[in-house]
Amino acid sequence: MTAPGSTAPVLAPRVLGRCRALVRPALAEAVERLHPWVGEMAAYAFGWCEVGGAPAPASGGKGVRQALAVLGAEAAGAPERAGVAAAVAVELVHTFSLLHDDIMDGDAARRRRPAVWKAYGTGPAVLAGDALFALAVETLAARSGGPAAVRALSAALGDLVRGQADDLLFAARPWTGPEQVRPDEYRAMAERKTGALLGCAAALGSVLGGAAAGTSAALDRAGRHLGVAFQIVDDVLGVWGDPAVTGKPVHGDLRERKKTFPVLVALRTPVAPRLAALLESGTDPAAAAALIEEAGGRSAALAEARRHLTAAEAALTAVPLEAGAAADLRSLLDFLVRRDL
Repeated sequence: MTAPGSTAPVLAPRVLGRCRALVRPALAEAVERLHPWVGEMAAYAFGWCEVGGAPAPASGGKGVRQALAVLGAEAAGAPERAGVAAAVAVELVHTFSLLHDDIMDGDAARRRRPAVWKAYGTGPAVLAGDALFALAVETLAARSGGPAAVRALSAALGDLVRGQADDLLFAARPWTGPEQVRPDEYRAMAERKTGALLGCAAALGSVLGGAAAGTSAALDRAGRHLGVAFQIVDDVLGVWGDPAVTGKPVHGDLRERKKTFPVLVALRTPVAPRLAALLESGTDPAAAAALIEEAGGRSAALAEARRHLTAAEAALTAVPLEAGAAADLRSLLDFLVRRDL
């Protein structure tokens, strides 16, 4: 998926590390304002500590959304403090959404250890998620340009909720027939569920920094297209990914009968009756994976991801941006979609 000669595999990890180092002190300071017990759950969710508060041997995730916030602000010429505040707010909201998602989906593990609801209980995990959301709003409201930033975050959250609702409802729809989930419905769901917050992350620092509305809108569009590409690549990895890389069992999404993009594409080809029977039984995920690939589901998914990555890059080209930060942002987009495919 990476263009020949791309420096993304080398540059992007450095960019992510720089942004994490820039944001971490402000994020930790925000979490320290929470009730101590709630703050411990938040720190556990971020990967900073174990249950009980002992320091964790390794930190949490890559910090994708906070990096998008920092780079979006820098690319728009906004002050560094605007990018950091945006990154803190987005990281708080992202973690809030993960706490609630794990409960809704019944996922017992996150980043190879118990999810917060398994470690602390369902009620406490809901409380911690609510606290993180409130803290994100407080973080933005306290800044110059806060009202516009809160409106942008609220709009993104509204889309995220709509996307999550659609995703939950997809599970009850049939594999085939007039009520089956269509690929275009999936694209809309992915843009809302995954793309809305990535778009908000890329745009929020520019909003706080008072950048032109067109610049913020272009950054939001780029992030939304990235979100769709990111989700579709996730779907491919969920069927054919290396467990050593993904941390999930091979064919895991098929075992869980998820209606992912490669599956939906294959279900609109002549193999649909056989594939639907395999998916419904759940007894032979390897045969289902082979049938999906034979029907073109994998290649169509990768082509769709490339199309959205191209659209994200076009959105960045459409407005004047600071060259160095824009280059870092492009390297990050490419790196995130590539992910060992």
